Amino acid sequence: MEEKRAEVVAVINLYMNRIVVIICLCFCTIGFAQNQDNLEVYKKRVLETAEVEFLTSYYSQEGDNAAVTGGIGDEKLTDFTPTFVISMPLNADDVLTVDVGISTYTSASSSNLNPFDRIKKNPSTVIAPTPWAASSGASSKDTWTSVSADYSHSSDNRNKVWNADLSLATEYDYFSIGFGGGYTILFNEKNTEVSIQGNVYLDTWKPRYPTELDTYVEVNGDLTQGYFSNTVIWNQQGNASTNWQPITGFNLIDNKSRNSYSLSFSFSQILNKNAQFSVFFDLIQQDGWLANPMQRVYFGDVDNYYIGEASSIPNYTSKTNKDVFQLADDIERLPSSRFKIPLGFRFNYYINEIVSLRTYYRYYFDDWGISSHTANVSLPIKISEKFTLYPSYRFYNQTAADYFAPYEENISTSQFYTSDYDLSKFNANQYGFGVGYTDIFSKWHIWKLGLKSIDLKYNSYKRNTGLSANIISAGFKFVMD
Repeated sequence: MEEKRAEVVAVINLYMNRIVVIICLCFCTIGFAQNQDNLEVYKKRVLETAEVEFLTSYYSQEGDNAAVTGGIGDEKLTDFTPTFVISMPLNADDVLTVDVGISTYTSASSSNLNPFDRIKKNPSTVIAPTPWAASSGASSKDTWTSVSADYSHSSDNRNKVWNADLSLATEYDYFSIGFGGGYTILFNEKNTEVSIQGNVYLDTWKPRYPTELDTYVEVNGDLTQGYFSNTVIWNQQGNASTNWQPITGFNLIDNKSRNSYSLSFSFSQILNKNAQFSVFFDLIQQDGWLANPMQRVYFGDVDNYYIGEASSIPNYTSKTNKDVFQLADDIERLPSSRFKIPLGFRFNYYINEIVSLRTYYRYYFDDWGISSHTANVSLPIKISEKFTLYPSYRFYNQTAADYFAPYEENISTSQFYTSDYDLSKFNANQYGFGVGYTDIFSKWHIWKLGLKSIDLKYNSYKRNTGLSANIISAGFKFVMD
């Protein structure tokens, strides 16, 4: 495990070193470009000076349908995400934007990839953890790191813009590289805008499996070897048994790739001085291993087996279960391709100098059987020259994927199956409130950076399945003198 952590740290350091080099080179380029611009006829720059944004959020959730433990169990999770975004004018027409983000999380659900970390053995008993409490394995926390860069070029009349981007991301069991580009045309005196954007993400799993399945493969199904030696396995009746085995014999993942290809279109129109609307749609194709190898599945037509206190088996699905854990029947299995289409529109209306209306609607469907509706409304209220309030509401609902069933309701003869409640039928409500501060003159300074704006937001999210979450976010934008 220390070697794996060292590997991740090494990758993160490599990315950070590269970003530092890029930033230094770009600032040198800025100086050179400014000298060249002095020799040319003045042209308004796309970005007058370098901008630095610091974005951060804290997310916490509670729920009882953990996918890692087959659709039941503790979903408690916290996530802290600091991000730096640096936008640098290379000359009058070109801008380079670099985004560096780190997300650190702790997860009760993910920790139970290896729920047996806390097992204590003595001559008379084995006490196992439970899906209703966090374990202490390496999967209980992780750091996701992302680095991306976008280069954009605007034509002399600013009516045409093209961009190219590159991204890298890594975490405990995943690595991703992405690239893409887009083209935007403005016409009708810049009142109309049409954009197209394409992206490719080539991702690779570094699969981590539930411990009992991993061990089963290691000992070739011999329950007297490895972790299973000197460990009693109980059947549903609380009797010792050696009959447990994954329903498929458990196959390891051969195809470790997950590739995504997206093509996005948008059209925006200013209707008058008060109103603006836009429409958009995406075409998204995914191929490869699209299931999560960490997530267990339990079948309703297969006998159950446990490790821990046999007397607690009848209370397994209750939070009162403190010392027994059910062995997996298999991991989540899903099709190797997925086609998704989201489409929607935005409408913004300037009511008066104090109040504006922002609305958003999206319809989504895919070939896994999910369709969804998202509606969002925000009402910015300008209470002074520098301060604005942002009350908001978001509604979401979706149908279930064809392959979803709750704990112990999937059938072993099915080709595909999951108990991940993100793929279940549910609806959700999110209430938000924010406050924004804007100073176009950037009077307040930190070193050579003038503070341009601050945004603080809070959102409360609740699903009808019982999942609830709180999100606190903040953004600070600075301009360089």
